[in-house]
Amino acid sequence: MSDKTLGVIGLGSMGLGAALSAHRKGVPTWGYDPRAEACEAFANAGGRVAATPAELAARCDVVLILVVNATQTEDVLFGSGAVAEHMQPGSVVVASATVDPALPPRWEARLRERGLWLIDAPVSGGPTKAARGELTIMASGRPQAFEAAGGVLDALASKVYRLGDAAGIGSTVKMVNQHLAGVHIAAAAEAMALGLRAGADAAQLYEVICNSAGMSWMFQNRVPHILAGDYRPLSAVNIFVKDLGIVLDAARQFTMPLPLAAAAHQMFLQAAAAGHGGEDDSAVIKIFPGIELPQGPNA
Repeated sequence: MSDKTLGVIGLGSMGLGAALSAHRKGVPTWGYDPRAEACEAFANAGGRVAATPAELAARCDVVLILVVNATQTEDVLFGSGAVAEHMQPGSVVVASATVDPALPPRWEARLRERGLWLIDAPVSGGPTKAARGELTIMASGRPQAFEAAGGVLDALASKVYRLGDAAGIGSTVKMVNQHLAGVHIAAAAEAMALGLRAGADAAQLYEVICNSAGMSWMFQNRVPHILAGDYRPLSAVNIFVKDLGIVLDAARQFTMPLPLAAAAHQMFLQAAAAGHGGEDDSAVIKIFPGIELPQGPNA
């Protein structure tokens, strides 16, 4: 058990799971989210809820920011959230949104001016693993930052990779992960669409592929959403519009062609443009014409 007090800002599907996992493992944990229902869910499970990000920052040694993007992260830290102004010197910010790898070094420099540490620590694993404390954390930062965080990261994850002493390396590795994840989801949707258009039974097709060389983790995990016709978002189409956009922006800086990432990005963009941006990322299959998809609770 860590002797540090943890604050989690962003009690969405990932953040709530992470906060609950830390709380169950005996880490004193505070939570904050602008949505009252999210705060209520954490409070009902025995967690402590702060009225504002600033209050949370003042009470916690380690603040985990698990929001959607870089804009929200910067607002929490330096804007309306004012977290950086209220944390005690020597405290640690753990920034876990998927962002452009160029940003965490800038945040680190601004935080150091206030005597604060930063761990660049994007996560992977989804809501289920977050709730079980089995996330994968791709972390980078100065050794002093990890020392100041104590055992908090271990309360959130089954795997904590320390990838280097500079902020930005963790986000680089997460960017590569999102490249693969987005391409695999797009490929799974395209393959299922082809099978359905050709007349294969959807459930049998899924079963066979899951036991054949063409299977990927994303195919196995996302295609059941399609089979159930259930596109309630665990990770939304818009997430991959953003994340593959980050991948392609970085590639342009290196003058590096990424044809598969570009094609997948266009698929997610097409799905978002058709009104499916807020649906589960498996809804990218809806861009394919002439296929009959199972109907579910939010069809």
